[in-house]
Formats: sequence, structure tokens, C-alpha cells
Amino acid sequence: MPLLLDIPGDLPVAEALPALRAALAEQSNAVLVAPPGAGKTSLVPLALLDEPWAATGRILVLEPRRIAARAAANRLATLLGEPLGRTIGLATRLDRAGTAASRIEVITEGLLVRRLQSDPGLEGVCAVLFDEAHERHLDTDLGLALCLDLQRGLRPELRLLVMSATIDAVGFAGLLGPGTPVIESLGRTHPIVLSHRPRDIADARDLPEAMASAIREALRAHPGDVLAFLPGWGEIRRTQERLAGVDALVLPLHGELPPAEQDRALAPSDRRKIVLATSIAETSLTVPGVRIVVDGGFRRAPRLDAATGLSRLATVRIGRAAADQRAGRAGRTEPGVAIRLWTEALHRGLPAADRPEMLEAELSGLLLDCAAWGAAPESLAWLDTPPAGALAAAAALLRNLDAMDAEGRITVTGRRMARLGAHPRLARMMAAAEDEGEAALAADLAALLEERDPLRGRDQPSDIRLRLDLLSGGDHADADRGAVQRIRRAATQHRRRLGVAAGTMAEGDPAALLAAGFPDRIAAKRGTMDGAFRLAGGGMGARLGVTDPLARQPLLAIADLDLAGTEARIRMAAPLDRAVLEARFPERFRREEGAGFDARLGAVTARRRLWFGPLLLEEAPLPSADPAAVSEALAAAAASRGLRDLGWTEAARQTRARIAVMARAEPDGGWPDVSDAALAATAADWLAPRIPGLTRLTELASLDLTATLRDLLPREAQKRMDAALPTRLPLLAGRSAAIDYTGEVPRLEARAQHLFGLSGVAPLAGGRVPLQVALLSPAGRPIAVTADLAGFWAGSWADVRKEMRGRYPRHDWPEDPAHATPPPEKPRRG
Repeated sequence: MPLLLDIPGDLPVAEALPALRAALAEQSNAVLVAPPGAGKTSLVPLALLDEPWAATGRILVLEPRRIAARAAANRLATLLGEPLGRTIGLATRLDRAGTAASRIEVITEGLLVRRLQSDPGLEGVCAVLFDEAHERHLDTDLGLALCLDLQRGLRPELRLLVMSATIDAVGFAGLLGPGTPVIESLGRTHPIVLSHRPRDIADARDLPEAMASAIREALRAHPGDVLAFLPGWGEIRRTQERLAGVDALVLPLHGELPPAEQDRALAPSDRRKIVLATSIAETSLTVPGVRIVVDGGFRRAPRLDAATGLSRLATVRIGRAAADQRAGRAGRTEPGVAIRLWTEALHRGLPAADRPEMLEAELSGLLLDCAAWGAAPESLAWLDTPPAGALAAAAALLRNLDAMDAEGRITVTGRRMARLGAHPRLARMMAAAEDEGEAALAADLAALLEERDPLRGRDQPSDIRLRLDLLSGGDHADADRGAVQRIRRAATQHRRRLGVAAGTMAEGDPAALLAAGFPDRIAAKRGTMDGAFRLAGGGMGARLGVTDPLARQPLLAIADLDLAGTEARIRMAAPLDRAVLEARFPERFRREEGAGFDARLGAVTARRRLWFGPLLLEEAPLPSADPAAVSEALAAAAASRGLRDLGWTEAARQTRARIAVMARAEPDGGWPDVSDAALAATAADWLAPRIPGLTRLTELASLDLTATLRDLLPREAQKRMDAALPTRLPLLAGRSAAIDYTGEVPRLEARAQHLFGLSGVAPLAGGRVPLQVALLSPAGRPIAVTADLAGFWAGSWADVRKEMRGRYPRHDWPEDPAHATPPPEKPRRG
């Protein structure tokens, strides 16, 4: 084992190291459970470095975030007494340190997936350690699935170790294979006093005020530094403003801070500190000196937006496990207190744990990585199977981005996208660049869209070119300088991946690149209303303020949408020239001439249309159209509205019902399907030929629908139906009664007196279709329903007769109605 310097002698995980080394000496996989502060990130990689199976290989340590990766790498190097970059390497999207001789490399989760795509065998790597696996990020689950696939197919000697503070140990052990050992380090914590607020925060926007108040109160009541948990940098900034004047250092801690400011929050201090942190301080980082934790109870998490198929960060409540992790940070070195800004009642109702990203996020990146790896998601091992609906949406997006073909195979463009290590939309945008200047522009755009908008405030102009000017040295009064610096650093990384030479000027049309990555967000101006647009993806509406400089543009390529309200709000876009679209995407244009239904007019009109995918770009009237096409368009419109515009008279409804009854009675008789779905699906065959010359939905009510439905039957079938299922049944005394076929069983309704003299009623269709008889009172109200009239006369009639004689004494109620004479038909007046 290498010489270690400055190791605390009381790190609890040290007691578990012998068992861990023994487990990995015997088999390839293991699970280590150790609480925050136990030392697993600091000691485990070093403890495994001189194991025989690791003698000639490199150990990869995966951390969930850049800040955690950098802190872990620096800590490991300090323990060895070396500078970072010698034995200990570091690789994040923005930071690189190390050489080919580095034995331990700390990397972020996403970089493992990129490395597997470029080096499917992980040559020279002997072990992969998944730290903080309980956070269940998408890249963690994907990286582990790919490593398991590699291990089972090509590298059985590769060691995989899953490490976490709180974890589904049984679930992970089962995923890693039968007999996978679980090693636990109990850790050492000091007592923590928990307290809850008497009232819950009604809205997360009230959190900064409540947090600042709780921190001030805690500083007066308890010793030690404060660690406060807030959802994101916006809440951190507002809380920091409300803590102005407090007698302590107020230090933010989140992933978007420059490294020096992150280090300041993590370093010991002579002054009392208040660290305002996101969930990165929950388990991944150690903040020294903390004895007070104030927990706001919220976090940022990706959530799938069904309207767009994209993931967006939402502010959600944490689970009980996360709350316990946060509280535990107060008892690392001494007794502490944990203050929760929610009630005990709410706490009992929280979920046991935060939901994995796999079940919430948009999955196009995961699906593209699986396709590049050469395995369908269902063939890989997952702790939680990717949801089928999210995979279907991801596949649709990848097809729209030309990354996958109709059979789900990755395309040449898709392979290039997968190597770029960005979200598929951004990767497609970068892959669309046609020269070096445009590649530089694509890299800048990708970095800009990965980070937060550098122009602060909701009412900023939407033109993305204003943001690009900031990256090239421009100025703006509302610019967030820190965000601009982060975007420039990220753009440098993207330029390097694209092979763009340093100093290359960004050139080209940003709208053309945005259109490649966001084809469903190409928007056309809607009518004459300034600021109103319709998106190519599903026809959803989107708006700009009427004073926005882009509000009158005929076409936009949209990069950022705010979906908070009832209609999407355009936040960043670029004006788009139709000629650029036609030059870049000629295969997506479609020209049509002919009849089409206009929902506003409720009529079919002859039009010339130009489409970009599902987006109508241009429309003009034509003097005429083929009459058959007009009829077909009107029939299709009627079908889309459930055929409710047709003249559904009682006779038409009965005719349709009689055809359906015959189809049930003679399933092999060739009777047509007249269900709603079938009639709508075949409207072009049966309805269109009957409506020549009609153009409006309102005109369909005049159609003789009874005759139209009868014409679905051959002449001989019409005769058979009329004989088997008559519309009326003859009674005595010259009367007849209509039969209703619309219920489950055909029914004849008649006044009881009109049925006198009938000993029974025969079934229909030669006995194959039963017939019910509904007997009515003189007032026309049902008094009995029977399928056996003879049995009813002999049995239940006596009770009915008794009641009816008392209610209607002027009418005849014979004891034996089967042999009674019905009353004569009253003569008609006039």
C-alpha cells in the first residue's frame, strides 16, 4: 500500500477495509455501505491500489458532480503527499489533471459513458468504483449497466464496486450478480437534536426568507458553523442577500461556482461560517466545522415534461432518506442540531427516498448511448427498468434528429453525435456544422444552452445573438459575468471535441444550427398577431412579448422555452430564413395541392400548402379541386369528429342497430362492422361517394343516412335482415308495435291492453335473437318486462292486474289476457 500522509486515525471505514479487500480478491463485484464522513471516498481507492489484481491497472472513481470529483481528487493527492496529477488524476468536463502513469483517476459519471463509447474494453482499467451510487443519477445507472455488460462479455476480471452512504444494498447486490457481498461500515456519529417547524412553507418561493430567519435564530441558540440546504443557486443568492449584516462568513456552495470559491466554502475558517449549499453537500462533500444543519427540504430534480418530451429541472420535496443524510452532517465531529423547515406531519408523508432519475428524466441520451454501445435497453441490467413511454418518446426524438433509423439502428450521424458527449439535441446541432467557423459557433451555442441564460431577468429580449455577442467579448448591463465565464469554459471543451483550432472566430447562422438540433421547435408566425407562433412539434403554441424584436419574424428557431404557464413562452430564439431551411433540410419539405378541411370555416376548401414536417409554412387558395377529393376530405373531417354531424334520425339509428344484431347472430354471414370506430375508419369508402357536391359539415345533416347504411348491404342481405328483424311486429285489432334494436336485447314496447289475445311472442331471426316485451300502463309507463309473455300471463300477471285495477279502474284487466280481446283501435280524427 502506498505511503499515506495526514490520514485521520479515526475514519470509520478503515475497519471495513480488510473485509472489502478480501471480497474483491475472491470475486469481481462488491457493495460497500458507509455513512457520510466514514472516509470511503478517501481511503477505499488507496486501500485497493496495491491489491494483486490492481498491480498493473488503473482504478476509476466515479463521482456524481464536478465539485465532488475535484474535492475527492485533491483529498486523495493530499493523503499521498503529492500534487494532483501524479498518482491521482482528475477528469471532469472542465478540469483535467493526470498522466498515463496515474493509478487512480477521479472522473464524473458522464465521462465514464463517453470513455466506454470510445474504448469499449476499458483497456488498462482494473476497477470502477461507483461512489454515492444512492443518488441514482441517470449516468450512474447507465455507466453501471454498460460496465456489467462489458464484464459479462469481455472483461470478467474487471472489478466493480458500488459505494454509498444509504443504498438499496440488496437490490444492488442482486444487480451485480449472485453472491455479491455487501460490506457495511457503521460509522461514528454524535447525537443530533432534531426539530421541525410548526408550519409548512406554503410556496418554495418563500424559502429564502424562512431560511434566513431560521439561520439567524440558530446562530443565537447554538454553537458551531451552519450548513443550510437550498434547492439551487437562485435561492442561495436570495438567502445570502437576506443574511446581510450577520456576524459570520456567508459562503455559497454549488456546482456553478468557480473552483476557488468552492474551495473557500470547504476550507476551515477562523470565523464562524454559514455555508449555503445545494444537495451536493448532502453526501458527496465534507464541510468541516458544521454543528448546525438547517434544511429547507427541497431539491432540484429532472422531470419529464410530457408537452415537449424534454427534461427540465423542477423544485421538489426531498425524501426521508435525504433528510436523514442532511441531518447527519450536523453530528460529524461533535453533537449538533438539525432544524427542518417543515412540520412533523409533512415529514411522515414524505416518500421514503428520492425517485431515481431513470423514472423521471427524458431518455434520448441514454437511448442513443445504448444504440452506440450496440445493445437495446431491455438487454442490459438495470436496478429500475427504463419506462417504456419515455423510451418511445426518446426514440421518436432520435429519429427526428436523424440519429436513428425507423428500425431503431444508429445512423452515421448518430454515431458522431454519441461521441460528442452532449445531449442529443446539442450533439446534432454540432454535427450539422459545415466548416470550422460554424463548428465554433455550434460549440458556443451548445455551451450556452447547457448553462443558464447569462442575461438575467425574465423580460430580456429573446434573440440568442445577444448572448453569443457576450461570449465574443460584448457587453450588456444585465449580463451575469460568472455565467459568461462558465459558458466560455464549456465552449472551449466543445471546440476541442470538434477539432476547432484555438482562436477560431464563431461564424454562421445560429438559426440554421438550432433548426438541426431543435426541428420540433421551429416556429411559424400565427396569422397576423405579433408574438404568436406555432411550433412544428405537435402544433403547440408559443408566445413572445409583442415588443420583442423577434415578435414579427415569420420563422424562428427556438432554443429555450418556458413551459410554466398555459402557453409556452419563448426565452431564446433566432430568426430563421426559409431559404436556409430548404437548403439544409430539403427532405423535410412537402408541397400539397388539393382539397383540405378548414376547421375555422367548417368546410372543405381547395388550397396550395407548403409544409415543413408538420408545420404549415405557406397556404394559398386554388380556383378548383377534384370533386372526389373534396368529398373524401369532407368525409375524413366528419370521421374525425365522430360522425356526429350526420343526420342520425331514429330510423338511421335503428338500421345501424339491426345490422349489428345480424352480425352477432350470424358471425360468419359477412355482415359489415358498423361500430363507431369502423364507420369512421372506412368513411372514405361508404360516406364520400354519397356526398358529391357537399363542402360543409352542416350540409351532412341532409344526407339520407338510413338509405346510406342499408346500401352497405347487398340487396339479398337487406331482404334477409328485413325478414329476420322487422322494424314493427303485428298485433291484434289492426295494431303493430315498433321494435327497438339499440339495447343489448331487442325490445318491443306496447300497452298491456294491446297485447291481449297474444299467448306469446316468438324470438326473432328464426329463434336466434331473443325479443323482450315491455308492457306499459295506460299512461305509457313500464309495468313489466319479460322475454316469456306466456309465462308472464300465467304467473306475475295476477299481481300486476291487482295493482292496475286499483290504479286504472276504467280499463279492462282480465284474469286470462292470453284469451282476451284487445280493445278496438280508436278511429283517427279528420
